Amino acid sequence: MKTKTTLLTLVHDGPDREPSAAELAAIEEEMPAIEADVDLLDVEISLMDRPYSELGERRLRRARRKVLAARRTLTNTAGVSA
Repeated sequence: MKTKTTLLTLVHDGPDREPSAAELAAIEEEMPAIEADVDLLDVEISLMDRPYSELGERRLRRARRKVLAARRTLTNTAGVSA
């Protein structure tokens, strides 16, 4: 969670400035978690208009595990560098 706080405190200037190297590094560090969240959202959206199926349930569980693994890795990495 420290990375999110860092991102929020770094982005305080106007919208017309370029991101700093520190901001880009923080985003790059969080990118696996962001991509996992997007993948989970994609699966959830794709299952909204379909009837229940075991395959859909497996896709959803796989996407949730991917999100948890990415967040765990991010948390463990942030704990080591802190």
